[in-house]
Amino acid sequence: MKRIILSAIAFMAIGFANAQNGHFKVGAHAGAVVGDLQESYSANLGIDAAYLWSITDKFSLGATTGFTAYVQKSYNYNTGPYPGYVHKNPNASFVPVAGTAQYSITDNLFLGADLGFAIFTGKKGTSDGGILYQPKFGYQTNKIELFAAYKGITNDGNIASLNIGFNYKF
Repeated sequence: MKRIILSAIAFMAIGFANAQNGHFKVGAHAGAVVGDLQESYSANLGIDAAYLWSITDKFSLGATTGFTAYVQKSYNYNTGPYPGYVHKNPNASFVPVAGTAQYSITDNLFLGADLGFAIFTGKKGTSDGGILYQPKFGYQTNKIELFAAYKGITNDGNIASLNIGFNYKF
């Protein structure tokens, strides 16, 4: 599966080499964990970077990466053999490598999506990563974007979050 995703990203990069108009954007996001692992993780925090090429006036394609971390909840044990013991597992962190698309509904509203692979950066042997998908809806100007997104990373299980984010365009 990794080979298919990396081949698709390479194919998109070659196809975009002829495109002349594009822009770079960087930003950050934060959100609440939902789904399978919401009992174990409390929040999703991250930074994003993307380059998009304008295919038409309203449609852009590109590549995106960044860093995203799911913050683990702490558990206090007030009973049992270790009263006052606090258990906290490590955070789950990923580096996404994905293709991205964005369609401008109007001059200020857009729909977007990221699809690719999220590389797990935690303790070896616990995960390799998983398929990343992230639909987005947002507001944009010439220099900024504000967006809401659903981010999912799936492998044997699914970790997901509802996020809000901000991007600055160069």
